[in-house]
Amino acid sequence: MAAHSPGVELAGLLLRVSVGSTMIAHGVKHARSLPGTAGWFKSIGFRRPELQAKLSAAVEIGAGAAVIAGAATPLSASAVVGTMAVAARSVHIPNGFFVTKEGWEYVAALAVSSVAIGALGGGRFSVDHGLGLDERLSGGRGAAIALGAGLLGATAQLGAFWRPPTP
Repeated sequence: MAAHSPGVELAGLLLRVSVGSTMIAHGVKHARSLPGTAGWFKSIGFRRPELQAKLSAAVEIGAGAAVIAGAATPLSASAVVGTMAVAARSVHIPNGFFVTKEGWEYVAALAVSSVAIGALGGGRFSVDHGLGLDERLSGGRGAAIALGAGLLGATAQLGAFWRPPTP
């Protein structure tokens, strides 16, 4: 893949910072209120809610930091895709599209942005570039890794830990 123009490099960096900082903020919020987060996970049908709360905080903070740094970019983006897919399936899809009614609008925007991050790769301002991996971890391959690994991880987590709550 050819090097990106300066404008595309800047756009990719801004996208990584936007998505990554959003994930870090959510993870910190969960970490600061683990008992409340665990209670919420239990209320939406997750078994082992304390574990889910801790893992949610760790994955959101870790994936957010890795996305910002451009480290293993498609894999770090896949963690965002997976987190958003779990949120969509366990909470948002039944509520329609708009986030103002707890719909899936917001989680879809973050997930699709993360697939785009996988496609763009880390770019010049990334750990991947510093390690000489950016060309191997971008384009269609990067998008496929972000989407495929994210959905696979979400499917595994939902299958192992989630059952729709009974009304």
